[in-house]
Amino acid sequence: MTTRRKVLWGLQIFLAAFLFFASALPKFAGQAGAVETFDQIGWGQWFRYLTGTVEAAGAIALVIPRLAGIAGIALIGLMAGAALTQILVLEPAWALLPAAFAVVFAAVARDRRAESRRVLGSLRGALRR
Repeated sequence: MTTRRKVLWGLQIFLAAFLFFASALPKFAGQAGAVETFDQIGWGQWFRYLTGTVEAAGAIALVIPRLAGIAGIALIGLMAGAALTQILVLEPAWALLPAAFAVVFAAVARDRRAESRRVLGSLRGALRR
């Protein structure tokens, strides 16, 4: 395993832990800050649970080698939405954090593209049957 790949795995594990413990769990637990943030967004508390579910699923998939690339792609979309929400609804300066995460998720998706192709190929084959 190359040094670059080791560093990327370290970042994946760190971001997975952050997404799961610092972001998804507070949403599920109804932490006051999370509830208030989603009140400000104005889409209702169901969106807090949906966002937490996507974050938790992405965090778990980030540490599964076959799914890490696909998780990276999905999490880029989530981070783009988070950055836009920060800019348009909440606090624009905080948009830098999800944007930085998206850059790392893009690196994960790029590095794990061979595994992602295999998974998607398997899915296509299964759907044809």
